[in-house]
Amino acid sequence: MDEPLRTTRSPGIGDLLQLLRDGRPRTRSDLAAVTGQARSTVAARVDALLATGLVAPAGASSSTGGRPPATFAFNPAAEVVLAVDLGATHARLAVTDLAGTVLAEHGEAITIADGPDPVLRHVADLGHRLLRDADRPAADLAAVGVGLPGPVEHASGRPINPPIMPGWDDADVPGVLGGLLDAPVLVDNDVNIMAVGEHTTCWSGVADLLFVKVATGIGAGIITDGRIRRGAQGAAGDLGHIAVPGGSDRPCRCGNTGCLEAVASGQALAADLAARGLPTATSGDVVGLVRAGDLAAAAALREAGRSIGAVLAATVSMLNPSVIVIGGRVAEAGEHLLAGIREVVYARSLPLATQHLRIVASRTGERAGVLGASAMAAEHVLSPAAVDARLTAPAAVAAR
Repeated sequence: MDEPLRTTRSPGIGDLLQLLRDGRPRTRSDLAAVTGQARSTVAARVDALLATGLVAPAGASSSTGGRPPATFAFNPAAEVVLAVDLGATHARLAVTDLAGTVLAEHGEAITIADGPDPVLRHVADLGHRLLRDADRPAADLAAVGVGLPGPVEHASGRPINPPIMPGWDDADVPGVLGGLLDAPVLVDNDVNIMAVGEHTTCWSGVADLLFVKVATGIGAGIITDGRIRRGAQGAAGDLGHIAVPGGSDRPCRCGNTGCLEAVASGQALAADLAARGLPTATSGDVVGLVRAGDLAAAAALREAGRSIGAVLAATVSMLNPSVIVIGGRVAEAGEHLLAGIREVVYARSLPLATQHLRIVASRTGERAGVLGASAMAAEHVLSPAAVDARLTAPAAVAAR
């Protein structure tokens, strides 16, 4: 039987940059040895990367005699990206370099239900302000990464029927924001970018990770084989709209009943506690009560954890992650939520799937979203195809 035809892109200048992205200085000889390419080819490609600023001289290496050879390394400060994490009631933005180092950041309360035009214009204004705060000109902005609190068709960057974002359905977020900031815009679901942020920053050595956000809503970001998985239409990880086994028939805003989000989200907890006479209207109010030692709030949070664990147990048996990270506003209340989740997951999932499973709180906290949005935007800028395309468009390079 004939070998199937394989169409692979020949290694180019962008591939050479990937070798340098670890930040370790290398000589031209080092790169020739690793790639197997001729030294003349490597020298020409290094010179091309030096011209973009993405690679910079890193001094001379040690010599065994004669003139020490020059070394080169990735220069993450060459350009910057704007990272935007939008939630139902918050906006967090950061300007970072191409390695994710935060240069300037800002967070404030917003109302996503105000609609795309006012929200995106405000985001653009904040982005310009952060560029000034970071002392970087607008021309240095290479890309923008955005997380939205609803389903997103990643290929187009458009939100699709987002339940808590009235007026946003099919909004051209990349087109509007790209026009305001004069940069390419990448958009994804907010939980996906939180998963990427947590994985890139804290768990890069883990191939299979599940990030669960518990806040106004509940969702999950799925990383398998080291990559985020969005599913066929970008709807993978919509944990909040899975029915809780043996749960109530409480109506959910998605139109179904008994969904995890209707039972265990921050909004559901706040409503339940308010019905019992406690002063709770938001997820933050629930967190405040738990931190203040309110026993009813703590018990409600642990029970919410059990409901989340009941849904996660099936997910663990299906996906077999090494790590489950619990983040979002409600997770900031402490161990009560995690205790409830662990109690049910370890009891109900397959023993082999939980043998080495860790269920932990987010380490990046409220920065998870902007760190993930930064990584998404930087990956777009630094991908081999993008670098090769840049170097075949001299006019575009000269204009930057």
